[in-house]
Amino acid sequence: MILSNKPSIANQFIAELRDITIQTDRMRFRRNMERLGEIFAYEISKTFAYQTKEVETPLGVASIEVPESQPVIATILRAGLPLHQGLLNVLDHADNGFVSAYRKHHKDGTFEITVEYISCPPVDGRILIVCDPMLATGSSLVLAVEKLLEHGTPAKIHLVTAIASTMGVDY
Repeated sequence: MILSNKPSIANQFIAELRDITIQTDRMRFRRNMERLGEIFAYEISKTFAYQTKEVETPLGVASIEVPESQPVIATILRAGLPLHQGLLNVLDHADNGFVSAYRKHHKDGTFEITVEYISCPPVDGRILIVCDPMLATGSSLVLAVEKLLEHGTPAKIHLVTAIASTMGVDY
């Protein structure tokens, strides 16, 4: 699902993220990334399996549809934290996973992705949501997913990114 193909309020936040004057306002940039995470979480929640739960209210008992299980939200540290927080603002019962990955540059201009550590609960049979705000080559995201899969086989994987290059999507 790519939200930016259809007009929505998400496009405003994406436009602001890409605006060179707004990019210098770090707080606004982080807040817009967080807002996008909230929108993405809402959209992803539409794909969850739900079950009926009886809830006692002041006016009686109500039947409410709640997710059958809670997802694991994983992010690549540090850039992904505002997007991760936005997802967590909506999916507040989710577990969290973190991957510390960075580009190790070589003198010839090439680089390799290095993963220093990973912290993640078991993902077997769960929905895994992996967020990385800017998808350039796709190398970091692919490596992060590979490392997260060492913690089990998820029922479904959602990749969340605010801005993606064609090269990254193809990879």
